[in-house]
Amino acid sequence: MTITIAANSVPKPPAEIIEGFRVAPTSIISDNLGRLPGAVGLKAYHHSGKLVGTAFTVRTRPGDNLAIHRALELVGPGDVIVVDGGGDETRALVGEIMKNIAQWRKAEGYVIDGAIRDVAAFAGDDFPCFARAVIHRGPYKNGPGEINVPVSIGGSVISPGDIVVGDEDGVVSFPATGAAALLEAVRAQITREEETLKAIREGRYQGSYGKS
Repeated sequence: MTITIAANSVPKPPAEIIEGFRVAPTSIISDNLGRLPGAVGLKAYHHSGKLVGTAFTVRTRPGDNLAIHRALELVGPGDVIVVDGGGDETRALVGEIMKNIAQWRKAEGYVIDGAIRDVAAFAGDDFPCFARAVIHRGPYKNGPGEINVPVSIGGSVISPGDIVVGDEDGVVSFPATGAAALLEAVRAQITREEETLKAIREGRYQGSYGKS
């Protein structure tokens, strides 16, 4: 069946913006996005490491990974492979070999609304992978699928080129437009929270955090 490719690549924001979010917790990013965006129900399966990059999106038929294989021919440095697998947990869409292909292509990691397998290979590596479940059953490779179209990941709409950030607390995404202003707001909140923690340690805290 047909794999529809809306674009072969996605635009990248300035490198300093991406690097700025590398030290930004997803919780604080979420706070500054009205606490609304963010994928629900995904877990981190890698050993450690921060996920930061731009969304290279894939929509698959549940349980079928032909479109992901096609996407792996196109992704490159800075891309986060974001897969809308319909939340299906009955067949794994990605395993150890596809992890290694993505790393070889210098992608930043995977975000998969679906299942993976070969979980030990992910758990022993720092290549980020967020997914919904683990199962040994492999996928079909028949299609159809779409590449670089808006997708739904755990209830969150992610468009090609959106910035994606993942850490121990989960995954959040947002358009690159406005990212610079968001980063400034995130940095300001980090500074405020560091001051609050310092005040607690020094016995000066007077309840300001509960009012923010």
